[in-house]
Amino acid sequence: MTAVPTLTHLDEAGQARMVDVSDKQATRRKAVATGFVAMRPETLEMIVSGEASKGDVLATARIAAIMAAKKTSDIIPLCHPLALSSVKVDLKPTDDTIEITATVVTTGTTGVEMEALTAVSAAALTLYDMCKAVDRGMRICEIRLLHKSGGQSGDYDAQ
Repeated sequence: MTAVPTLTHLDEAGQARMVDVSDKQATRRKAVATGFVAMRPETLEMIVSGEASKGDVLATARIAAIMAAKKTSDIIPLCHPLALSSVKVDLKPTDDTIEITATVVTTGTTGVEMEALTAVSAAALTLYDMCKAVDRGMRICEIRLLHKSGGQSGDYDAQ
């Protein structure tokens, strides 16, 4: 029988807590997250051609993602504030989606999975916000962790 992992953000009484990472060793930590915004082909063409009335949609989404990664602990209650070494955001247009990939790196005592996921989420929401006037049917899809490395729990790669 496999042991059920414990939730680190709960104390013995089941109350929420911020995990004490003071005894953990600082290591290089990296996380990669992805997600998609699906839209009509005409909306994608408007974004790629730079014809959106609100300006450069992709540049704005990229900056929003970087800002969100840096502010993750302000948004997610039990996240530790981290000094990020790098936040890279790729926005790749396809036929009817924009694929968002965020890669976040730090050297510290806790991982950056939440920062990468928050970056993807903020980019997706920014794309929606900037284009909702022409395509309210856009869908934010499949935000997930692809990779994480560093720390005690080792590496993770999505299937």
